[in-house]
Amino acid sequence: MEISAAELKHYRIFETRISYLTLVLGAAASLPVGYLRGLQWGLGIFTGSILAWLSFRWLKQGLDALTEAAKAQADQKKVKVPVLIYFKALFRYGLIGLAVYVIFEYLHVPVLSMVLGLCALGAATLVVSVHEIVHPQEQ
Repeated sequence: MEISAAELKHYRIFETRISYLTLVLGAAASLPVGYLRGLQWGLGIFTGSILAWLSFRWLKQGLDALTEAAKAQADQKKVKVPVLIYFKALFRYGLIGLAVYVIFEYLHVPVLSMVLGLCALGAATLVVSVHEIVHPQEQ
C-alpha cells in the first residue's frame, strides 16, 4: 500500500500541528498552574511538555528512519532493521527518565507536575483529532 504525495502532506500537517500544540498547551497550562500552585509546579508542567515534545520528535525521526529502511529493502525477504533505530527508541525513554530525575533531584520540581506536563502530547493529539473530525479536509 503506497501513500500518495497528497496524503503524505496531509499527515505531515497533522504531525506539525501536534508538535506545535504540545508546546502551546504545555505553556498555556503552566501559567495558571504556576500562579495557583507555585512556580515549581508551573515549571514542572512546562518542563514535562518540553520533554513530551522532544519524545514526539524523536519518535517521528525513528519511524521515518524505519520506513526508509523498509522501503530500501522492499524486494528482500528478510528486512534488516538498523540497530541504531532500536537504540534511539530505548534511549528516548531513558533520556526522559534521566531528565525527570535530575530536574526533581536538583531543582526540586514536583515529579507529578512533570508527569502531568507529559500529558500535553496526548492533549495536543486529541485537539488535532477532534479538529479533523469537526472540520475534515478534502484530499
